[in-house]
Amino acid sequence: MNSNRAMMARRSDAVPRGVGQIHPIFAERAENCRVWDVEGREYLDFAGGIAVLNTGHLHPQIVAAVEDQLKKLSHTCFQVLAYEPYLALCEKMNQKVPGDFAKKTLLVTTGSEAVENAVKIARAATGRSGAIAFTGAYHGRTHYTLSLTGKVNPYSAGMGLMPGHVYRALYPCALHGVSDDEAIASIHRIFKNDAAPEDIAAIIIEPVQGEGGFYAASPAFMQRLRALCDEHGIMLIADEVQSGAGRTGTLFAMEQMGVAADITTFAKSIAGGFPLAGVTGRAEVMDAIAPGGLGGTYAGNPIACAAALAVLQIFEQENLLEKANQLGTTLRQACWRSLKIIRRSATCAVWGR
Repeated sequence: MNSNRAMMARRSDAVPRGVGQIHPIFAERAENCRVWDVEGREYLDFAGGIAVLNTGHLHPQIVAAVEDQLKKLSHTCFQVLAYEPYLALCEKMNQKVPGDFAKKTLLVTTGSEAVENAVKIARAATGRSGAIAFTGAYHGRTHYTLSLTGKVNPYSAGMGLMPGHVYRALYPCALHGVSDDEAIASIHRIFKNDAAPEDIAAIIIEPVQGEGGFYAASPAFMQRLRALCDEHGIMLIADEVQSGAGRTGTLFAMEQMGVAADITTFAKSIAGGFPLAGVTGRAEVMDAIAPGGLGGTYAGNPIACAAALAVLQIFEQENLLEKANQLGTTLRQACWRSLKIIRRSATCAVWGR
């Protein structure tokens, strides 16, 4: 019988230490919200594979969709020999992503890959090279996305300088003493001191920060950011890799902001645990790159596409967004009740969306 201790020893010998592991246990199987380790212990899974399992482990509809697709076709590479699930998912995302304008969608494999392509598309569409990201941001661990990510440790420590032409604005967060006015002012300081607005291709923001602390930008701030981008011809990129797929009670957090981004990235829970990510944007913006400039060998794999189509169907059939809002209200009320007791001896707060 395998033990967690024995497998940790094997891991130490076989896997680079840079691949972290929060819990010293190894999963054997899972179902819905429960996980069993190799020693047979049962756990409630509050991590969900880092926000990937909003439909739970092994949802029967996803399993059925994947099995059905696997019997037909597992891989061809869409750029070589196309297939219908890729088209169907792109059509769905063009409908689902916020924005009252014509859209097109690119499918890739990971969130980092989606972000890199989003900025690449923005640069091609504007003919500019600069990008503005925010303090506390997390946009990925690939070389360019590390420049966008607003945290050195542990992601880029000891690796030297990251790619340039990325500038850092303040993320609005009352808990850290940063008002909407101060956040907007920090962008104007970038324009004055670091890069003129006509050199900035995109401003990329998480509507609700993930790694940064689950801080939510206000609709008022997002509307001001939208206006600023419009004034200077800058692409607004909403990184919804973590905040999308129902995490905030709407399919995308930007639905609550009263404005739409030019380009939106998605990943995580969109395919119920299968590696799939994407970029959806204004049709004319997405067409800025010539044929051959976008894609990838495994990008939009047919099995992952089938899983994602099943996920979207589950959201509708099981009213998952309504359930998320109900559970969110219950959790928020419970947290506030607890705070009334905790505040007698500590300083604390509740935030998020």
